[in-house]
Amino acid sequence: MAGPQRKSVNKKKVVPIKTVHIGAVDYKDTALLRKFISERGKIRARRVTGLSVQDQRKVAIAIKNARELALLPYASTAR
Repeated sequence: MAGPQRKSVNKKKVVPIKTVHIGAVDYKDTALLRKFISERGKIRARRVTGLSVQDQRKVAIAIKNARELALLPYASTAR
């Protein structure tokens, strides 16, 4: 009674920070930080973004700092 099995397709993830060629993540760069936030305003997971542990931490801290300074919203206004 099992359904058809799907073949897994292994695609290489593109690391957004490496494609932009940025050395350091800055909380003032909201255009870059928005790539790591979902439509709902949540920080995307590492497995989704493809970042390393250290880069994910830097991005998360930068997003939180930008939210504190009201550069980024805490939650999305879209419904």
